[in-house]
Amino acid sequence: MSDSVFSKDILQGKVAFVTGGGTGITGGVARAMAEHGARIAITSRKEENLAAMKKLIEDGGGECFAVAADVRDFEAVQNAISKTVEHFGKIDIVVNGAAGNFLCAAEQLSPNGFGTVIDIDTKGTFNVCRAAFEELKKSKGQILNISATLHYLATPMQIHVSAAKAGVDAITRNLSVEWGRHGIRVNGIAPGPIEDTEGMKRLLPEPLKEKITKKIPVGRFGRIKDIENAALFLTSDAANYVNGVTLVVDGGQWLLGTSLG
Repeated sequence: MSDSVFSKDILQGKVAFVTGGGTGITGGVARAMAEHGARIAITSRKEENLAAMKKLIEDGGGECFAVAADVRDFEAVQNAISKTVEHFGKIDIVVNGAAGNFLCAAEQLSPNGFGTVIDIDTKGTFNVCRAAFEELKKSKGQILNISATLHYLATPMQIHVSAAKAGVDAITRNLSVEWGRHGIRVNGIAPGPIEDTEGMKRLLPEPLKEKITKKIPVGRFGRIKDIENAALFLTSDAANYVNGVTLVVDGGQWLLGTSLG
């Protein structure tokens, strides 16, 4: 792309497997990786989301393979990984972006609601990493886990997501140590409030957005493009000695102790 800060071939020859790749932040990451040379496999529970993103990527000149799978189901994930390898021959990059979120006070949150988010975010992240391990070992590839900053302090109405993302961060750190010897790098990105996502539009009323914007040091909410740039850096050779890091991309918000509550 003409407005990109990166060379258009920075991921040339790479194959990226992206969960939650049909929409939102990881949909943007998938598209950006395709625009910078990677061949993309996207997976999500909803085939209609996959079809739309596949078309968008291919209309932009990229290669995209779509396969439906629920990250909570390990066998389904294994199948998606196998089909991706059958289609592209390998996997170099795994991006874990499948996630669940809704606002709910802790005293009103059902055990099932809590468990569902844990299953998608934390268990799902492990399932994909584990299923992709042998392929990443062959390619000396890498994993990028999409986390959050919600659990750094405390975020009201988000105990389920905070617990889930804390688990994702633990997975990032532990796998970076255990799998580094296989040549596999494992990193994460913790986005702050990203304004151009459906989740943020749904979860954050305009008056609260104005209030929070005043407490972000750089004076604005993030955009999906900001996360795309961080992802391109971390998965490129420019970051080939970066391992076990969860890069916070929030304009410095969390350092001031502000939250979405």
